[in-house]
Amino acid sequence: MQYLEFIFTTNPRTDVATDLLSAVLADTGFESFVTQDDGALAAYIPAKDYDPARLESALADFPLADTHIDYTWSETEDKDWNEEWEKNFFQPIVVGGRCVVHSTFHHDVPRADYDIVINPQMAFGTGHHQTTGLMMRELLDTDLTGLSVLDMGCGTSILAILARMRGAARCTAVDIDEWCVRNSLENIALNGVDGIDVRLGDASCLAGEGPFDVVIANINRNILLTDMHAYVARMNTGATLLMSGFYTDDIPLLRAEGERLGLVFVHQREDDHWAAVRMTRP
Repeated sequence: MQYLEFIFTTNPRTDVATDLLSAVLADTGFESFVTQDDGALAAYIPAKDYDPARLESALADFPLADTHIDYTWSETEDKDWNEEWEKNFFQPIVVGGRCVVHSTFHHDVPRADYDIVINPQMAFGTGHHQTTGLMMRELLDTDLTGLSVLDMGCGTSILAILARMRGAARCTAVDIDEWCVRNSLENIALNGVDGIDVRLGDASCLAGEGPFDVVIANINRNILLTDMHAYVARMNTGATLLMSGFYTDDIPLLRAEGERLGLVFVHQREDDHWAAVRMTRP
């Protein structure tokens, strides 16, 4: 497949700006990201998926108003850029001091209570991104023994895998991307877990499913606001909703929508402008 390589630079050049830019680009079709030695961000997108107007619109709405973004692009040689990213960027990470995430090509992996093997093909879903780490910490702090779990926007299914390792009785993992479904099945097999049903679709596929004791949704603010009612409809009394994929400034909107739907706000977590919230259905 022919890919285009973009080199993005931000001014000021900060880790927060780079992380936010990766999230914005992922929403426009970019698949892989590599941070350069000089702090620039290399991003790769299939040539067939590149929409200049969509990219310009996304950059115009960049959430850090004082950040200026420049970029150049070129056609790449026929190369597996996902593999390049894996080898050069993805390193083992320990989350919450209790869960280590690594790939099959890593050696001398730190020991932890939970060992998760992920062979990813994008920067999200490895535990490195703040939103994934925030959600993993929430799961590590939750007694999931015997509970049913719904993972919306599952990506690599790292959260569903951790939930099963933490004792969840069964998990349903849903994503709109066919690649995510395939990669989830691969990662589930790598970790030797069962009881995870991976499905292709969005919130409309939830009719007749559940009800669930825990709903995980690590997506983005707009989708969460649109689909939260569908999650609540599939939640047991006393169930928990864990959400991330948005910025700290978005918390009031999400909290208000949750409370409008009858949920009770419990707490929030923050990490470098990113946030996660926990709500319950009384």
